[in-house]
Amino acid sequence: MFKVFVTRDIPKEGLELLKPYCEVEINNLGRSLTKKELLEKIKDKDACITQLTDKVDKDFFEAAPHLKIVANYAVGFDNIDLNEATKRSIFVTNTPDVLTQSTAELAWALLFACSRKIVEADKFTRAGLYRGWDLYSFLGIDISNKTLGIIGAGRIGQAFAEMSKGFKMNILYTANSKKHDFEERTGAKFVDLHTLLKESDFVSIHTPLTPKTYHLIGKNELSLMKKTAVLINTSRGAVIDEHALVESLENKQIYAAGLDVYEKEPVIEEKLKELDNVVLLPHIGSATYKTRIDMSILAAQNILDYLDGKIPRTLVNKDILKS
Repeated sequence: MFKVFVTRDIPKEGLELLKPYCEVEINNLGRSLTKKELLEKIKDKDACITQLTDKVDKDFFEAAPHLKIVANYAVGFDNIDLNEATKRSIFVTNTPDVLTQSTAELAWALLFACSRKIVEADKFTRAGLYRGWDLYSFLGIDISNKTLGIIGAGRIGQAFAEMSKGFKMNILYTANSKKHDFEERTGAKFVDLHTLLKESDFVSIHTPLTPKTYHLIGKNELSLMKKTAVLINTSRGAVIDEHALVESLENKQIYAAGLDVYEKEPVIEEKLKELDNVVLLPHIGSATYKTRIDMSILAAQNILDYLDGKIPRTLVNKDILKS
């Protein structure tokens, strides 16, 4: 039978789809495998369902001579060497669409938490410091009628922007090209990054991590933002230079930041943990019951597509089709 290795236990709905057609082996250790463990597990496998924490590089592919497809259990795929996979005629897929809404909603949760000091107020209350209503306690910033800047107007960025309708926000966005349908639906305006950072009250990052977007937001970019601005990142941590962000937050150059991702996950810049004007989450953008189940099903469906002789439905390295 077609042998599949799952690098970390995922919801059973996807696994049950595979079991009638595949021999499925799952890492049930409750942790990510070491590189040595992973390479040992995949040496006789035809397919692998990977996590964003798995490094799928030349060593990975060389250890798995029978490998036909890698189904990444994530929308991002910066953990995979696509050129190496394509060169070896190995299909790579991801799980877009199914996590769009949940990730966009999480970005809004961060926006609210930052603008209204939710985490600080919660800590204060739990510590027994609440003595009654106070005119000046935990004053935050308004959201309605403000300018929302979207860096990366893909599926998640657009969904995030559309959720702002009830707040009557002015929307600015950057992208590789204009999104005419998006503009018609939301009234969004296409601008350059410099303009977006200068004019936005809230900036939310939704761009994938590529060599071009690495440290896209650094010291110079942060200096362009308003002192009352909030920066949100639910994409990939390395899009922001964390050292520059710490400096900006310490000096009150921006109002606050909300982060679900980090430059060197799971390591987080220590100074970020000490600041009250940043909300830190443990990469939970897609963490809803339904989304994680749907991701499991989609990863399995990609493998079944391959077995049926079809093009996997969310193929990433489409250049493979030219060879």
